[in-house]
Amino acid sequence: MKIVIVANGTLSEADGLLPRIQQADMVIAADGGAVHLHHMGIVPRIIIGDLDSIPKELLLFFEKKQVKILKHPVRKDQTDMELCMEYAVDHGCTDLLIMGATSTRLDHTLANIFLLRRLAAKGIPVTILDAHNDIHIVVSRLTLTGHPGDLISVIPVSDHVKGLTLEGLEYPLTDKNLCMGSTMGISNVFTQDKASISLKSGGVLVIKPKEEN
Repeated sequence: MKIVIVANGTLSEADGLLPRIQQADMVIAADGGAVHLHHMGIVPRIIIGDLDSIPKELLLFFEKKQVKILKHPVRKDQTDMELCMEYAVDHGCTDLLIMGATSTRLDHTLANIFLLRRLAAKGIPVTILDAHNDIHIVVSRLTLTGHPGDLISVIPVSDHVKGLTLEGLEYPLTDKNLCMGSTMGISNVFTQDKASISLKSGGVLVIKPKEEN
C-alpha cells in the first residue's frame, strides 16, 4: 500500500507534489499537515497529532468530512511524525512518501530524516520529498532514477559502513568501508539513467538534489 504523510513543514503546491499525493492509497496528515492538504483540496484519511497546529474551524471541516482524528496529548514522548509513521506501518504500508518534513527547524528536520532508518530496516521504501531534495536512508540497497549530470550524495549515518558499492555514477565504489564523518560520497554525479547504492552493513543517507531553476 502506497501511503503519503504530509507534515507541517515547508511545502508548496508549486513543487509538483499534488500528483504524488493523488496517487496514494492513503493520505495521513501529521497535525498541521492538514492545513497544507486543505489548501490543495485534498481530504486525508486520518489526522494524527496533538492538533496544536490546526485551526478549530478547519478541524470541524474535516470532522464533517468524516476524517478519522487521533488526538494525542501535547506532552508526549513521540513526535507527530513518528506517530504517523507507526500508523502507516501498522496499516500495511509498503511504500511511504513523506512531504512537509523539512523546515527551518533543523531539530525537527533531522529527527524526521533519522526516523527513516527504522522503516528502511523493515524493508519499506521511504522518501522525504521537498522542493530541493529527495532524501532516503539506505541499509541494504536502493536504485534511483535520474539523468546524466544529476547530483547525488551518499553520507554515512552509522559509525561504520561496510561494503558500500556505488554504480551508475561518475565516482563508483566497490565494497568500500567508510566511517561516519567521511565526505567521500558528497556530490557524486549520475552517468546513466539509474544509479544503485548497496551496502553490507551500517546505514547511509542518500540525498538527490533537484535542479535549481
